[in-house]
Amino acid sequence: MEHSLQASNYRPERKIDEIADFMADAVRPADFPDHVLRFRNDRAAATVGLASLDDASWIDHFGRFQPLPQAQPEPLALRYHGHQFRVYNPDLGDGRGFLFAQLREEELAGGRLLDLGTKGSGLTPYSRTADGRLTLKGAVREILATEMLEALGVTTSRSFSVIETGEALVRGDEPSPTRSAVLVRLSHGHIRIGSFQRLAYRGERDHLVRLIDYCLRHLLAREPGPVPALTLLDAVVERTADLAASYMIAGFVHGVLNSDNIAITAESFDYGPWRFAPRWQPGFTAAYFDQSGLYAFGRQAEAIHWDVAQLAQSLAELAETDALVTSLRRFPEIYVARMSERFLWRLGHEAPDGESAQAFVIAAIGALQQSDVAIDRFFFDWRHGPRADGPYVGTPWETVRDAMAPLPPRPGALHHDYWRGGAPCSMHIDEVESIWSAIAGRDDWTPLAAKIDAVRAMGAAHGAPPPGPGRI
Repeated sequence: MEHSLQASNYRPERKIDEIADFMADAVRPADFPDHVLRFRNDRAAATVGLASLDDASWIDHFGRFQPLPQAQPEPLALRYHGHQFRVYNPDLGDGRGFLFAQLREEELAGGRLLDLGTKGSGLTPYSRTADGRLTLKGAVREILATEMLEALGVTTSRSFSVIETGEALVRGDEPSPTRSAVLVRLSHGHIRIGSFQRLAYRGERDHLVRLIDYCLRHLLAREPGPVPALTLLDAVVERTADLAASYMIAGFVHGVLNSDNIAITAESFDYGPWRFAPRWQPGFTAAYFDQSGLYAFGRQAEAIHWDVAQLAQSLAELAETDALVTSLRRFPEIYVARMSERFLWRLGHEAPDGESAQAFVIAAIGALQQSDVAIDRFFFDWRHGPRADGPYVGTPWETVRDAMAPLPPRPGALHHDYWRGGAPCSMHIDEVESIWSAIAGRDDWTPLAAKIDAVRAMGAAHGAPPPGPGRI
């Protein structure tokens, strides 16, 4: 089927060659004993001209990692450092993944430069004591996370392919031996805050300048301006504030918001111990090892802002300190504004002014914190208008109803059949475990397929989220 790619919207790129000499190491993919295709995201593949691949070719490229036509000839493991739970670690880098290829997205979808990156594809120079593999359960969980986040308007990587690889893996946090897989993600770049931290740590000023230029031209679509480092930080502040807001409105807890997990494009990626919070509980955590609650639901904006401050520190030799600090201080204001915009978007309402929107959001969050109402249940129920029944009685909900009065419904907000159902589509941990149990116990993949269909229907019902600041 390779010939059909040439007549499609398939447009390979090799922009990474501009920085690969100091940002990456060529690696070899693992030679897996088996290749069973479990998931292919044809919706995403259509945006980069790969939906025409038959299954055999798909496995060759995304299980055996034979190069795509005119794409880079060998995988590249990216180099980076980062703070992990606020402790600096210079021994990081792609330890079980690599950049496999770059492609240009179709113009109707934005025309962005996209990366196909892997997880579980074998050992690299940065694997340390690990085996470079991924459990099949981890791959399934990432499919569920990315599909749900995309449907809820979060700018996220997309799970592109999952192939079961026939190895038995031993893990300490799930029953072992367990099944193995290799995952491919479609992302808007894999450059992260930790990429800049590594260069600053090593004193590679010239390489910092080149990386800034690469990001501005190919990932952020910004003119460099008189101080390119400051232009970069401004863009990252805007985008990451929106990312933090989108997590909250989705009720999502990433779990590990280390600086090496924050992409310079502020596209959410790398899903490990994620959870969707059942209720609006600021202290809810996703990772069992986050005993201090550093990355708890209500602390995610703080955590992301702290990470962006580490980017600013990495740029300190390339811009004035006062200007970098001024840029960082924009984060809270942007975050608050995006919280309101995204909250009302999920609710299907418009805001005639920012003050009314913020008053409503404050009232709604206050009521949610005082009640047992699930986050997804609230957004589903109140999309139809103010409620005065069921759990929505009492003083806090009266305040919410009053605050909602000046906020008109968005035209067409209830047109989709999804809103005529009896319950919202959710992604709580018991549902995730039930889907995995069907796969692990009887190799039944139908609950996963059904859930993806339900999530995509919910996404269609919500429609496109409000455009974020500085996004392309």
